[in-house]
Amino acid sequence: MFWIIVITVLFFTMFTFLFNAPSSLVSWTLKKFALTSKLDAQDVSLTFNGKQLEEHAKSEFIDYFNEAYILKRHFILKGNEQLFLNPETTVTPFILTVKKGGKIVNFSIYCYDDTIEVVKQHKKKVESYSLSSEDLKVFTLHTNGLS
Repeated sequence: MFWIIVITVLFFTMFTFLFNAPSSLVSWTLKKFALTSKLDAQDVSLTFNGKQLEEHAKSEFIDYFNEAYILKRHFILKGNEQLFLNPETTVTPFILTVKKGGKIVNFSIYCYDDTIEVVKQHKKKVESYSLSSEDLKVFTLHTNGLS
């Protein structure tokens, strides 16, 4: 009888923990599988057309980038990475270089009229996805005077 009660309590505890996980565990799991993490302006350098953007513009761009919604992830086949890294387009990309710890991650952000395409490169791994952000589109229209 004693073991039945112990096993029932253990089962109930495990069941409760699985379906009501602590928020720290849930946020850690979501961060682990997130496509991109939130960027900090101190870790980022932002260039457009070979020119560094000023601090205010950089922090504004990063805020808009962090708030943007991911619409679609593009799957890249092996050998096609260069098609995404160097696309045939007339749009000048924003180049974000993130240095955090020993990692360096490069983002190329192409702002088209209808979507915003992001190409993320970390070492030899290349990822691409589309964003939706009206603020980034407006920011791009104001920045086109720099090109």
